[in-house]
Amino acid sequence: MGYEYFSEWIPRYIQYLRMRNYSSKTLASYEQTLVRFGHYIWLSRTNDKNDLKTAWKDGETLRLQADVCISSKEISEYMTFLTSVFSYRSTTLNRILSTLSSFYRFLSMQEIVLANPVPGFDRPKVKHHEITYLKHSQVIRLLSTIKDPRDRLIFQTIYATGVRVSELCAIQIQDIDFEEQTIRIVGKGGKIRVVFIDTETLAELDQFIGKRLFGPVFIGQQDKPLSPRTVQHIFTMYAPPGITPHTIRHSYASELYRRSKNLRVVQENLGHTSIRTTEVYLHTDLDERRQVYREHFPLGK
Repeated sequence: MGYEYFSEWIPRYIQYLRMRNYSSKTLASYEQTLVRFGHYIWLSRTNDKNDLKTAWKDGETLRLQADVCISSKEISEYMTFLTSVFSYRSTTLNRILSTLSSFYRFLSMQEIVLANPVPGFDRPKVKHHEITYLKHSQVIRLLSTIKDPRDRLIFQTIYATGVRVSELCAIQIQDIDFEEQTIRIVGKGGKIRVVFIDTETLAELDQFIGKRLFGPVFIGQQDKPLSPRTVQHIFTMYAPPGITPHTIRHSYASELYRRSKNLRVVQENLGHTSIRTTEVYLHTDLDERRQVYREHFPLGK
């Protein structure tokens, strides 16, 4: 069997992801990660180990003419090299490893490599930071301070539905079903889901839309959808420091789980592919903890 180069298989893999409706942003991120890795493998196999940093900075010499067949040791050496060149966090390093693992699963399916070499590598530990969220009463008080009807409705719609800011901006009038009280959402990778919305928020959306029948609900410049950057700027105008659209989305998830204890429904409403992603958003409710303490801890009784 001849050599199988990165220059050949990276474009094939990206096309494979494109056919699976990955977003252009995700495709660009995957391609950049794989190209960098391919460059490193080529450098490490054609240059002295002590000269890698110097050769890396000279972008004109980088090539993708290296065989994709690698070992776990080469991955380990690459991660060590990255940490010596860039100030990457553990989350970034894990994302790089996930991309490499996905790439090599694809190559394994194509019978280009015998096995995925990434699982044999120990991943960097990530420190878990508690995600900020607001209680229901705090969200309601925040909404009461926003006088501009459109800006208040933006906050309220995110909290009522749990949508991402990019999804909010993409909502079209025709996506709203006023009878069923639902909104059709186009999520990450073009995946479609349906979210629910309360009667009050729906009525305010109806009044805000007026006689318009088609087009974006929230309009920006030149009648195009409002941009996520604009929504984030709106949040800085009204919300306390650190409170972002994602904070309100997280508040929705926490409140829905606190009252329902149904993790699967929260996962589907948020549009998460993996339930593990949803678990990051959830907190054990204080009342639930108090009840368990009083019922089961000897002194608590």
